[in-house]
Amino acid sequence: MLDNYFNNPDNAGFSIDHYGTMRRANLNDLEAVIAIARRGTFRAAAIDVGMSTTALSHTVGKLEAKLGVRLFNRTTRSVSLTEAGKLFVEQVGPALQNIHAALDTVRAQRGTPSGTIRINVAPFAARTTILPLVTEFLQRYPDMHVDLISDGRLVDIVADGFDLGVRVEVLVPSDMIAVPLGHWQRYAVVGSPGYFKDHGKPSIPTDLLNHRCVRVRLPDGTLFRWRFEKDGETVQIDVRGPLVIDEASLARAAVMAGLGIGCFMEQDVLADIEAGVLIRVLEDWTPPLSKVCLYYPSRRNLSAGLRAFLDLARESPVSRATLNE
Repeated sequence: MLDNYFNNPDNAGFSIDHYGTMRRANLNDLEAVIAIARRGTFRAAAIDVGMSTTALSHTVGKLEAKLGVRLFNRTTRSVSLTEAGKLFVEQVGPALQNIHAALDTVRAQRGTPSGTIRINVAPFAARTTILPLVTEFLQRYPDMHVDLISDGRLVDIVADGFDLGVRVEVLVPSDMIAVPLGHWQRYAVVGSPGYFKDHGKPSIPTDLLNHRCVRVRLPDGTLFRWRFEKDGETVQIDVRGPLVIDEASLARAAVMAGLGIGCFMEQDVLADIEAGVLIRVLEDWTPPLSKVCLYYPSRRNLSAGLRAFLDLARESPVSRATLNE
């Protein structure tokens, strides 16, 4: 039955009822299923497709009724694809990408790019590196839309339906094209003036073992280990402390409150250091690590909007400076 479903395209979409009568399921219906499979929950998928959770559930229910099979197993706590749902996503996903590529090709004939660009960006790079670029892009091209997802996980941007990813250079997959966007990244180890007044400052990384530290849990569940390097010597410290947090901004707030020492991306706490709210230590043990890069698949037809965004990224003063370093 699913083979019949996929082999009967018309101008608006595809579908077939129980008796073989052709009916139409628009692209939004298909996008809804892909979004749920990608995000794992109806609530998150509803945000992606611009619908209420109730409307999204109703849309999927109608599509399942037309197909005569369930695409998702639903409980009050989880959503998972059925075997039919997995087959649906495997076949419809690439087909939708081809359809959107065809639409983008047609839109490219317009004088002004239009459409949507989906970008997955590491949280530390979202505000200072990507948002200014996105702001300028949308001012230049008012018919464009950008869906910016700040995500601590290292995702497969192709499988998850993103056009672009933003990560430090060492994390960019080797089969992707990378565009440098920022200067070298560094860690910064910081604490509040009050904490250092009461406990003193560490002078070498191993001194941290005698301090209270605020730890961060990574998206994969592991605890972030603090890495230091100086004169060819590398040290990793499994610090200790009273608090573990899974979100860097909350960890920063805890450090500012005097609960302990924290380790952050430099640009996330640079303003606090300059204002004297936080004090930096062990700076000579935190050399530059990697650059921030925007990356995308090396084998794909670029839409006019995506091409314009990449051109702007390459034109940006920060990008040019990085390329010349």
